Amino acid sequence: MPIYEYQCMKCGHVTEVWQKFSDPPLGECDLCHGKMKKLISQSTFHLKGTGWYVTDYASKSGGNQGHEKKPEKKTGESSAKKGGTSKKEVAKKAASE
Repeated sequence: MPIYEYQCMKCGHVTEVWQKFSDPPLGECDLCHGKMKKLISQSTFHLKGTGWYVTDYASKSGGNQGHEKKPEKKTGESSAKKGGTSKKEVAKKAASE
């Protein structure tokens, strides 16, 4: 059941009432018998727990989910260290031939 807030138009007293949607609104203040006005109050709806934020999905999943790793670019030095031929070496070889 939702909680509704009412304010008395005469004395300003604010009260909270648990009411069904089908219940009629309050009409009279308990203190001064003035007319009551229903207030618009902050929602009490909260999304709690896991899975409501983007960061929750990324941390629990084993898959990529759109976050593919780009292949690493090999520089001349790294390929030379691995036994490959660097761009400089290929250019020197081509110039000497």
